[in-house]
Amino acid sequence: MPDGSIWARLGSLLLAVLLGAVYGAVATIGHRQSFTIGEVTVPWGLVAALVGVAALLLGIRLVAGGRWVAAAAAVGLVGAVALLSLPGPGGSVLIPSGLVGTIWSVGPALIAVLVVAWPSLPQRRATSGGPVAAH
Repeated sequence: MPDGSIWARLGSLLLAVLLGAVYGAVATIGHRQSFTIGEVTVPWGLVAALVGVAALLLGIRLVAGGRWVAAAAAVGLVGAVALLSLPGPGGSVLIPSGLVGTIWSVGPALIAVLVVAWPSLPQRRATSGGPVAAH
């Protein structure tokens, strides 16, 4: 089979969904980490999780060379965040109400829309040889 076969494309889409879901689950658990300096609480877990979302989706889009694989990763990521935002069997929640929880619930989806919808930059044509000499 050629390298761009349907099975290779489906495999890359499935791997992207899986990577997005795993990152979404791990970041959902870690987004509540913070430290306090005096009276100020710094939500470093939320910042790290959102930066990681952007890095994951941008990296996948740049490496895979298109929107489809990045969109598949976004589906896995946003799906994991949405699933983990629901109350568990005992009533416990991983994303509590409040500013940090709201930002984490909405932030990954907004980042995903920006990364997937961002226009592709035109490819530069390679030139053979050096500068063109005037005759």
